[in-house]
Amino acid sequence: MYLKKQLPNILTLLNLFSGCVALLYVFQDNYMAAFGFVCLGIFFDFFDGFFARLFQVSSPLGLQLDSLADMVTSGVVPGVVMYHMLLESAGNSTTFFALVMPYFGFLITLASCYRLANFNLDTRQTNSFIGLPTPANALFILSLPLVAIHSESIVVFELLINHAVLLLITFVSVYMLNAEIPLFALKMKGSNWKAYKLQLGFVLYSVLLLVFLQITAVPLIIISYVLTSVIYNRWFAKPLI
Repeated sequence: MYLKKQLPNILTLLNLFSGCVALLYVFQDNYMAAFGFVCLGIFFDFFDGFFARLFQVSSPLGLQLDSLADMVTSGVVPGVVMYHMLLESAGNSTTFFALVMPYFGFLITLASCYRLANFNLDTRQTNSFIGLPTPANALFILSLPLVAIHSESIVVFELLINHAVLLLITFVSVYMLNAEIPLFALKMKGSNWKAYKLQLGFVLYSVLLLVFLQITAVPLIIISYVLTSVIYNRWFAKPLI
């Protein structure tokens, strides 16, 4: 009984551990390993809530632990990744702007912190999200250096090492994390599959993209997630909130 009660918290702590390991790999410029551990952390993050609901052991402690773990895995890690990308884009320049610019990457961490704190207080986000969830944002940011490394397109590579493009992505990320934009959740609470046609269709679409485009699919999936939510919310259904 005690283990069942603590299982969600154990999974949450494994999420935190995964984020810590991801950070170590970012410091070593091993973005693929960092991406893998962030994915693992998000996996634990999904199932801690799943088992908390399944065993009916949700608690205020679990809620706080979840946000603290997400702060590292989905807040600190993408901020450090963007810091590294901006630092590399500055090259050997010693101008004041080049020296300061990399620190703008940590705006992602600050915006993630604000979102996570606000999420715990916002009662509107029980069945959907308002603003981009931190795990989705983290996957988007961590996929960027991998797309740059593995892309066969010179144009894509040059865009993703351009400081102006990276700063634009940073500011858009900061905005999207806390924007008043309703986005659907992928969590399905029940066996009525017809009620989750949107979620199931999007999962299938995402799997197909991953099969054919591999890592390049990740930023496309996140962008599609936002656009699908906006279109669905605007034209095809009652508002998500």
